[in-house]
Amino acid sequence: MTDPAIALVTGAGRGLGRATARALAQRGYRVVVAARDEEVAGAVAAEIEAEGGTARPLALDVADVECIRAARDTLLDEITEAWPESAIEVLVNNAGIGLFGPLADIAPADFDETFAVNVRGPLFVIQAFAPHLSAGARIVNVSSSLSRHVSPATSVYAASKAAIEALGRSLAIELGQRGIRINSIAPGPTATDFNGGAMRDNAELRHGLGQQTALGRVGEPDEIAHAVAALVSGDMRWVTGERIEVSGGVLL
Repeated sequence: MTDPAIALVTGAGRGLGRATARALAQRGYRVVVAARDEEVAGAVAAEIEAEGGTARPLALDVADVECIRAARDTLLDEITEAWPESAIEVLVNNAGIGLFGPLADIAPADFDETFAVNVRGPLFVIQAFAPHLSAGARIVNVSSSLSRHVSPATSVYAASKAAIEALGRSLAIELGQRGIRINSIAPGPTATDFNGGAMRDNAELRHGLGQQTALGRVGEPDEIAHAVAALVSGDMRWVTGERIEVSGGVLL
């Protein structure tokens, strides 16, 4: 009998990644909690195990291509020993950064770092793991509602998210020959520790952004995580190359 499938979630040490790792574990996946800090990843994996799930940590810096390849090799060795008969069926590219500022303040280093993590990272994670994904696997890239609507001082971040959506559409054609689906989830304002936790901790900011949504509030991490879990389920098996916005109807 085949053991439960494996889900690999990048940037899973906090925020949306942590919530997504937990949501997938609750649905029976064996979850690889990938984060730059292995201790942080280990804490999340331990949390999942304490909740009755199965998880293991993985040190992974998506901005470093050599680190991606080394992490892949490490993970394949580990799961061959610990989780035989399992297949990697879900890959969630959640790791990301946000460097915000008006045009006059944008530095080349800000641009390079944003695209290294938000675009180059997911591309080479997919490249590294694609040969090891099962037929019919699912990939989800985490984008942003900012790829659709306009906000001040978000140009580089928004451009990186538009790029990952375009990347996903193209790869959906290439990987579709193996039955692999790839889609983008685009969260709106969500109360996480992203960008210093401003949206989570600043009540005035939360209220202001909440008033811009049709549902009158900002989102919670679990609401994005459940959308990811729904998207990788068999119920969504005929959906690929798409952008699914999960924003409570922000700036419609």
